[in-house]
Amino acid sequence: MNRLLKHANYLVVSIVMMTSMLANAASLPDFTELVDKASPAVVNISTEQTVTTQTGNEGRRQFSPNNDELNEFFKHFFGQQPFGQQNPPQQGQRSSLGSGFIVSHDGYVLTNNHVIDGADVIHVRLSDRREYQAKLVGTDPRTDLALLKIEADDLPIVDMGDSDDLKPGQWVLAIGSPFGFDYTVTAGVVSATGRNLPSDNYVPFIQTDVAINPGNSGGPLFNLDGEVVGINSQIYTRSGGFMGVSFAIPSNLAMSVVEQLKKDGKVSRAWLGVLIQDVSNDLAESFGLDRPSGALISRVLPDSPAEKSGLRSGDIIMSFNGKSIEHSGELPYVVGRMKAGEVVDAEVYRDGKEQDIKITLDNRPDDSKTLAQAQQDQNRLGMIVGEVPAEMAKRYNIDNGVVIEQVLGGTAARNGLQQGDVITMLNGKRINSVADFTDITKDIPSGRSVPMRVIRQGYPMFIPFKIMD
Repeated sequence: MNRLLKHANYLVVSIVMMTSMLANAASLPDFTELVDKASPAVVNISTEQTVTTQTGNEGRRQFSPNNDELNEFFKHFFGQQPFGQQNPPQQGQRSSLGSGFIVSHDGYVLTNNHVIDGADVIHVRLSDRREYQAKLVGTDPRTDLALLKIEADDLPIVDMGDSDDLKPGQWVLAIGSPFGFDYTVTAGVVSATGRNLPSDNYVPFIQTDVAINPGNSGGPLFNLDGEVVGINSQIYTRSGGFMGVSFAIPSNLAMSVVEQLKKDGKVSRAWLGVLIQDVSNDLAESFGLDRPSGALISRVLPDSPAEKSGLRSGDIIMSFNGKSIEHSGELPYVVGRMKAGEVVDAEVYRDGKEQDIKITLDNRPDDSKTLAQAQQDQNRLGMIVGEVPAEMAKRYNIDNGVVIEQVLGGTAARNGLQQGDVITMLNGKRINSVADFTDITKDIPSGRSVPMRVIRQGYPMFIPFKIMD
C-alpha cells in the first residue's frame, strides 16, 4: 500500500510539473509569423572603400565617450581601432557589413551612418538575393542614421511602430546579419528607455538584452506586433562581442530624421545655445532644490537664443515646451526635435524661485564655431564654471567669484580643483563673473604657475595653478 501511495504521489507531482512547464511554454511568444512577414523587408548592406589601412587592423575605429573608463567598453559595431603599435599603411579595398530595412515601396532604405560612412560604393542585397547599388540620399551623424535609395518598385516594407509606447520588460526582436550570417533572428526584452550615452546627446536610446553583434548594425528592432520600434546601433562590451547590453535608436526619432533627409538631404535642428550638466545631490542642496532634477546651465553661449531670452549661467531648466526635464541629457533631445523659429516656454529655477521664460529657437550654426570655442576653453582648463548660486554665496559669505560645476579632468584635476570650489582670484586679478574668468585664463601662459584663490566649503586658500597645453 505504501508503495502504491508513493507511486501515486510521484505521478501527481510529475503531472503538476509537466502542466506548469507546458503553461510556461505556452506563455512565451512565438515569433515565427512575425519573422515570416518582416524578413523580406530587411536587407544586407556591404560597402567598398579605397582607404589607407594599417595591416592587421582593417575596419577598426574608436567610439570614444568622454569618460576614460567607459572609453574601453562602449564601442560601435565596426569596431574601434585598438591602441598600440601599428604596421606600415597599405592601400586596398575594404568591405564592411551591416543591416538595414526598407521603409518605402519605391526603395528608400534606412541604416546606421557608421555602416556606410566614407563608402565609395554601397550594395544592398534583398532576402530574395537581388542586389542593387544604392545611392546615398543623406546622413545624420548626430543620430547615426543614413538614408539610402535603390532603383526598384513594389518592394516589401516594414511597419513602423510608436517607440514612445515601449516599456521595460516588453519583448522585442532583432533581424540582421551578425558576422555575415544573413537574416539571423535574436530576441529579448526592453531593459530601459531614454538612455543617454556619453557621446550621443541627441538620442534617448532604447536599451535591450537582445543579442546584437557586428553586422546587426542598422537593422530593425521589432515589437510583438511586428512593428519597427528601433534601429540597432551600439553595444556595451568588454570583449568586442555581445554581453547582454544593446542600444537602439527609437523609431519615432528615426522617422523624423528620414523625412528631413528625403526632403533636404540633411537634418536641421533647433538650437538653444547652452552648455548644461546634471544636478547632483550636493548641487541640489546648494541651490535649495528638494531633490536633484533639471538641466543646470553652466554656460550661455554668446548671441544664442538662450542669451537673447535672458537665460543665465546657474539657471536650472525644470521643463521645456511643457516636458519635464529630470536629467540634463533629456534637454538636447527635446530641443533637437523642434524647429527654428518656434517660441517655447521654459520653466526655470533661479534664486530659489521658479519662473517662466519665453525662448525663440534658432537654427543650429552649421560651423558651430561658438560652441567649438566654448568646448575648447573647457578642454584647456578641464572644468566647467558658472555663476555662484545665491544660496551658496549667502552661506559662505562670498561676494565674488565663479563656482566649479564640473571637473572634466586635465588641468583642473592636475591642480587638485574640485566640484563646488569657488574661484575668486586668479593671477592677481579679481573674478566677478564667468566672462572675467574666461578673459583672465586666456592671458595665462602655459607651463607657468600663477596664484589662484579658492574657497572650498567656506575655507579660503591659495593654490598654484598651471595650465599645460
